[in-house]
Amino acid sequence: MSIFDGFERKHEYLICVDSDGCVMDTMNCKHFHCFGPCMVAEWGLEEWKEEILDRWNVINLFSMTRGINRFKGLAMALKEIDGKYKKIAGVDALAQWADTAPALSNDAVSKAAEAAQGDAKLVLQKALSWSKAVNAAIVELDESLKIPYTGAKEGLAAAHAFADVAMVSSANRDAVEEEWGKFDLLEHTDIVLAQDVGSKATCIAAMLKFGYDPQKVLMVGDAPGDCDAAERNGVHYYPILVNHEKESWDEAICVAYGNLQSGTYTAYGAEKKNQFLKNLGG
Repeated sequence: MSIFDGFERKHEYLICVDSDGCVMDTMNCKHFHCFGPCMVAEWGLEEWKEEILDRWNVINLFSMTRGINRFKGLAMALKEIDGKYKKIAGVDALAQWADTAPALSNDAVSKAAEAAQGDAKLVLQKALSWSKAVNAAIVELDESLKIPYTGAKEGLAAAHAFADVAMVSSANRDAVEEEWGKFDLLEHTDIVLAQDVGSKATCIAAMLKFGYDPQKVLMVGDAPGDCDAAERNGVHYYPILVNHEKESWDEAICVAYGNLQSGTYTAYGAEKKNQFLKNLGG
């Protein structure tokens, strides 16, 4: 049974919303305390820990690759490490898998490892071990670090008043459902599409099959991958700007949703995209 089997369209508008770094103020702490340190431990990179963790954070948080899928980010980081610090067995196989696999999840990498041989099998197994360690570390994070951005709940509620709302996230399902459930965000959400469903572009495409006019669909996100997923499907994009999250949610409620409903979003969206790219140094 597909997760889409339980979804029923109720509105003519659809708002797709990312989680980490967009609704939940969890992106920095997850990368600072979980993703990067777990990579250092899995591949024995302690000798260069400080430099490697700084570079991990640039790749995943503070550049145009912000919000990249965890396995794509891992492949990028390990390719750099292979060339600068320490040879990483099978890194090219990992990079090829991350670039071509239809789904990038623990289940997908596990199946790929089963089918692989030699260094490719080893690196995929280690990628799975790393990803599981990351998930476990996220669970152990201090709960005070895992909170929504100010204004995010209000932004979801305002969207839900006129649109169907889909969480579209590349994060682990259990983690995002626990986080959104704790703060009653799921009550403003009609369907949860997480890492296990597929890429964000795939998830938006699946939602469009319910008959939404792409001009009445908005993807809300904080990373270039969110913008790309929207553009691939011909739908609008609204950015939650890094370090300006509250202001972004306030503007979504007061300005962006109105432009979407009045059919005047295109010009406004172009301005917001330029602002978004400038904010990330693009």
